[in-house]
Amino acid sequence: MTKSLMSKTAWTIVWHAVLIVFSASMLVPLCWAAVTSFKSPGQIYSSSLLGDPPTLANYVHAWTVSGLPRQLVNTFVMALLIAGGQVVVAALASFGLAYFKPLYGRLVFAALAGSIVIPAQVLIIPQFLLTNALGWKNTMAGLVVPMLASCALQVLITYQHANGLPRSLTKAARLEGATSVDVFWHVVLPNIRPALNAVFILAFIGGWNEYLWPLLVTDDADSTTVQIGLQMFITAEGTNFGGLLAAAVISTLPILVIYLFASRQITDAFLKAGSA
Repeated sequence: MTKSLMSKTAWTIVWHAVLIVFSASMLVPLCWAAVTSFKSPGQIYSSSLLGDPPTLANYVHAWTVSGLPRQLVNTFVMALLIAGGQVVVAALASFGLAYFKPLYGRLVFAALAGSIVIPAQVLIIPQFLLTNALGWKNTMAGLVVPMLASCALQVLITYQHANGLPRSLTKAARLEGATSVDVFWHVVLPNIRPALNAVFILAFIGGWNEYLWPLLVTDDADSTTVQIGLQMFITAEGTNFGGLLAAAVISTLPILVIYLFASRQITDAFLKAGSA
């Protein structure tokens, strides 16, 4: 084994060790929360792994008493509408930038790239004032519509895929008499579908995990999301840690399942966008 190969192997081992340590530091709190959710209130701080004996009382309480099912439905609908809306915006914007080549297209592209580094909290106050003026508090429109503006990254990812398609595809469609709508619907859209799937998944996860905006525009337990509903376990009498952790585990499961099945699509979309 040559010296350079040994050095490369050593660096690979060190790098993987760092990744393992980092992954463990992220997973240990999650595992602790999951196992603690099976403990009774008197055993929350005990050293036993699952409680003696393990109990599902925290999950029953979280599901039947706190209004969690309704909040899960609200969160699912909100995330679905946000993801669907951002996919539509990303698809249309990327097609316009890639194939119509507007005069100020580079300026628009630079503005999109620059807007990614602007914190979303900067727009919170004007968005809230506008939402309140429209009477959208405690409504699904108030939860969804302002979030559709936060899709610069989704547009850039989709644009890189659309711009990388061979021009011969669209030229052949034009020669056959296809309109711009036909080109978009029958040529471009099927070829950028993997990117749109990744964008949809990313937007859905982002919408599901959104906390600050639902906190501002909803103050009703029946119209809020699950992220805000977790606060209901924290009262003046104390915190119901068992119920809180059980509700947190339930609210995490849908996103975990989605990401496990779709992580490859997300990775491939970013790799192709970065290499375009």
